[in-house]
Amino acid sequence: MTLKPLADRVVVKLIEAEEKTHSGIFLTASAQEKPQVAEVVAVGPGGVVDGHEVVMMVEVGQKVITSKYAGTEVKADGVEYNIVRQSDILAIVE
Repeated sequence: MTLKPLADRVVVKLIEAEEKTHSGIFLTASAQEKPQVAEVVAVGPGGVVDGHEVVMMVEVGQKVITSKYAGTEVKADGVEYNIVRQSDILAIVE
């Protein structure tokens, strides 16, 4: 199944959270924070959204930081994705 986002939506795949701290302590699943860094998988066309022109500024393959609880979680072909609005993307990781 292929996900094709509409309007100003972006499909991202969350990058797994660290399972081990820098000092070598392993974290349980409940102690790990929800990852905020994700890779862009698909980008909507932009256009007029809520009466404002939206130009898409992210591209497929970029790593981005999203708002902590933003978006809708979707599972397709056994892979978990998150669909967010472009305005929920806080930064591009370079």
